[in-house]
Amino acid sequence: MVNPHDPHLLAKAETLVDALPYLQRYAGRTFVVKYGGHAMGDPDLAHDFAQDIVLLKAVGINPVVVHGGGPQIGAMLKKVGVESRFIDGLRVTDKATAEVAEMVLCGAINKEIVGWIAKAGGKAMGISGKDGGLAIARKVERTSKDPDSNIEKVVDLGFVGEPHRIDTTVIETISAAGMIPVIAPIAPGADGETYNVNADTMAGAIAAALGAARLFLLTDVRGVLDKQGELLTDLRPADIAALRQDGTISGGMIPKLETCIHAVDAGCEAAVVLDGRVSHAMLLEIFTQEGAGTLIRAG
Repeated sequence: MVNPHDPHLLAKAETLVDALPYLQRYAGRTFVVKYGGHAMGDPDLAHDFAQDIVLLKAVGINPVVVHGGGPQIGAMLKKVGVESRFIDGLRVTDKATAEVAEMVLCGAINKEIVGWIAKAGGKAMGISGKDGGLAIARKVERTSKDPDSNIEKVVDLGFVGEPHRIDTTVIETISAAGMIPVIAPIAPGADGETYNVNADTMAGAIAAALGAARLFLLTDVRGVLDKQGELLTDLRPADIAALRQDGTISGGMIPKLETCIHAVDAGCEAAVVLDGRVSHAMLLEIFTQEGAGTLIRAG
């Protein structure tokens, strides 16, 4: 017989009651989740992630997953003997590399995530930017300063794109059918070519187009940290500019925060950078007052 005075059972009940205001607040809303980093390569964390996504769907929230796969692409390129070339830390994507990227992202990784969600009791559908006219990409343009002449030169990264147009019809159709869209960041260009798109950028563009309640970027760090290593929990674009100016924010965190700012400026209510290596970090962020990462809002 269940003991109604069991403190462990009471604690579980209190947890559900505490989550109630958040469940009511987000019912019927959309969350876009960028999934990648070390969390994607750890079976236990992958299992937890899939459970979180299925739970969100079960309580009336519409999760949309956008995944990366840089390390897996690199491993496959090495396996098939295609040499990778980098300019300023960015992979040059020639025709052969683009074909491998599409194979890995749309095939292996995308269907693996769909399988994890199915194992957790959910229904997912794997697509890419090519499906249902979801995305049109344009070629990324980058410049690099020559250290000798100090002259800016155009860098050709090949078939690397960024979202130019997003049509959310296919996402909304999948979500309305009770399924979870899982999106690989591959998209066609207006020129008919296939482009590899940064997963953070793709997730941000989709979150903006959907008017999502939240964009979550799962990373390999706790969030945005101050100079003492403490987590900054709430930031506005002006705060981010100041932190970048004084060197608190640097390296790979800069493009992630730029993605967050662009998303919230274009229609997403808020973005969150949080640690994907922490089990159920997303649920802690959503359903507790304390949160678990860095929230970025417009203003």
